[in-house]
Amino acid sequence: MRNIFLLVTLAAFSCNTPANPDSGKQDSTATSMEPAMENTHTKDSVALPGIEVPVLCYHQIREWKGNESRLAKDVIVPPARFKAQMQILADSGYQTVLPDQLYDYLTKGTPLPPKPIMITFDDGVVDQYTIGAPELKKHGFKGVFFIMTISLGRSIYMSKEQVKGLAEEGHAIETHTWSHQNLKKYQPEDWDEQIVKSCKQLEDITGKPVRYLAYPFGVWTQEGIPELKKRDIKAAFQLSTKIDENEPLYTIRRMIVPGDWNPESMIRAMNKTFKTRPGL
Repeated sequence: MRNIFLLVTLAAFSCNTPANPDSGKQDSTATSMEPAMENTHTKDSVALPGIEVPVLCYHQIREWKGNESRLAKDVIVPPARFKAQMQILADSGYQTVLPDQLYDYLTKGTPLPPKPIMITFDDGVVDQYTIGAPELKKHGFKGVFFIMTISLGRSIYMSKEQVKGLAEEGHAIETHTWSHQNLKKYQPEDWDEQIVKSCKQLEDITGKPVRYLAYPFGVWTQEGIPELKKRDIKAAFQLSTKIDENEPLYTIRRMIVPGDWNPESMIRAMNKTFKTRPGL
């Protein structure tokens, strides 16, 4: 079991790293967070807006150790840097949104705040609770915590009581599967264990429905999307590719925030990664 948790901890390190925020041009033409129905996918009644909501992805919030690899530093954000990143978002007028709000924006055209952002956390590491959540609270932010349920109460991970506390504070608790297996390797029996089991565990803890997924490693497959739909997953978040126009709800993009980015680098990367308004 110790080896399982070591592998799971290291699994986050293989997620895709964002592009250099200081290269390229800002891709931004829309002028409002009212959805611009420029590309409509009628099969699932999904309107692809002309503007993407920035979705940030965090893993660990702690100090670097002397022997950290470059890959590790990409997913370990020192506390002072995380606090500075949250401060610049607050100072810039960003307001956090949760998955149901984003879902309604994409499917119904429900307006969002003028400068929306989603702040997500993967795996359920305890420093997300002890450092991340209090910092969010300072700014009136709410986060989305994608929990890998095999780790609950183990080693560096949150307890069930801590997860319940986050839900009671108004944060979203969603699934990161049971044991962080790559969807490309799933056997038929794995879908219920990884998806249904993890959702049920989290629902038992929070008393709230779990309908959103962050793909392990950020990797999705076309073949897997029907399996998610069968299991009542409403939308899923990835890291590896552009939004798929045939399945936009199941390929919502996120951006990992590396631990060595200063706040200004993060904002520049957001503007280059997502289709946002000029000046955001």
